[in-house]
Amino acid sequence: MEIIPADFQLIWLPVLFLAGIATGICNVLAGGGSLISMPLLIFMGLESASANGTNRIAITIQNVFAVAGFKRRGYGNIRFCMYLIIPAIPGVILGTVTASTIDDILFRRILSVTMLFVLAQILYRSKKRASVTGNEHSISVRQKILIMVSFVFIGFYAGFIQAGVGYLVMASLTTFAHLDLIKTNSYKVFVIGLLNTISIVIFWYYGRIVWSLALVLAAGTGIGGWLGSYIAVIGGEKWIKIMLAISVTVMAIRLSGIL
Repeated sequence: MEIIPADFQLIWLPVLFLAGIATGICNVLAGGGSLISMPLLIFMGLESASANGTNRIAITIQNVFAVAGFKRRGYGNIRFCMYLIIPAIPGVILGTVTASTIDDILFRRILSVTMLFVLAQILYRSKKRASVTGNEHSISVRQKILIMVSFVFIGFYAGFIQAGVGYLVMASLTTFAHLDLIKTNSYKVFVIGLLNTISIVIFWYYGRIVWSLALVLAAGTGIGGWLGSYIAVIGGEKWIKIMLAISVTVMAIRLSGIL
């Protein structure tokens, strides 16, 4: 079992809780909330693999509530979700094992580059909403093959880093299946939640989860997700993106070892 670092200071607990709130808000408004929580866990003294594993608990709990919310509104197709998950399973296992055993410094540098790439996607994504009305029940064989291939790679990324994987899921489903964003989001949270569950088991096997910190972070992300829905109504996304850009850029530079 992974334990809290010996030099850990209790002052980090409220900081982590607040970061969880920010993470939840960002996931609702702009996406990529893990770009805040995972680097923070590393700065608190956790090894990169342990930060990665610990962060999965909060993200999974958040997705459980999201799935329930979509279900209450009549969205959700478990059969179709399982069709997406099956080809992703080998990828998520390989990605998680890689993340659990990779050199700490190398992972930090990979994470720093990925953070900046995902941040760019968040900041410059189109504000237009998808108008396609594709149906998951009428997907052609060619579309199914393309989706299955894409989800093998999505599974690996979900297991390895996870931050920003939602964009990959949405890109695949809107591009190859032509589904609207509401359906895509309902499938996204289910798929990511289940893939993260698989990752959690592997991270736990390697002793890469600090459960006490994971629960503090999860409490914050739950509140943040709830607050994010209200902030979205009053148009707070622009300011969230500004703060996200500043914090992520600073943390990415710090992780890269440049400073």
